[in-house]
Amino acid sequence: MKKGKAVVVFSGGQDSTTCLFWALERYEEVEAVTFNYGQRHALELECAAQIAEELGVRHHVLDMSLLGQLAPNALTRPDIEIEQQEGGMPTTFVDGRNLLFLSFAAVLAKQIGARAIVTGVCETDFSGYPDCRDVFIKSLNVTLNLSMDYPFVIETPLMWLDKAETWELADQLGAFEYVRTKTLTCYNGVIADGCGECPACKLRSQGLNRYLASKEEGRAE
Repeated sequence: MKKGKAVVVFSGGQDSTTCLFWALERYEEVEAVTFNYGQRHALELECAAQIAEELGVRHHVLDMSLLGQLAPNALTRPDIEIEQQEGGMPTTFVDGRNLLFLSFAAVLAKQIGARAIVTGVCETDFSGYPDCRDVFIKSLNVTLNLSMDYPFVIETPLMWLDKAETWELADQLGAFEYVRTKTLTCYNGVIADGCGECPACKLRSQGLNRYLASKEEGRAE
């Protein structure tokens, strides 16, 4: 039985859209929050707004352009190449991004009477981002509760799933084709299957191919 209210941290990508469907199945009320942090493609914001509208979800967009000033990176600066040196952090990593996003999502959640904050962070396919780790989420959850004296729960339905399992979850939620055709994961701003070349597209397509292969195997048995 659905109960309570949730806020989904929402980018319009594969992971956050799967989380949005997950939240809609579990919570009586769901709202989404998207952050405008000067990302390369305004299309990401448009995509998130369109999905929220189609699913009948109230959508908040918060200005976080300060992030681009504080932490120049390949997601906000077209002059920085998307790459990862061996043993180093990808240039797509934005220092403090999830810390700030989840903190602002929590402030919003309290104002609208939501206790659950849903985010698509994942430690299985996380590209080495430290702010996608389970230990960080648990630590922040305690900090947010203490800072506002409010019982938040940060939900991470994808934390221990790889990309193939994330596709499987979307399928179980009846959202496979929607997620496949409507979401924007690509760093180069190409909706659906993307450019096929950037790290995000490669991770997405590898997971998709693994899931489709395992599904076919299951049918054949």
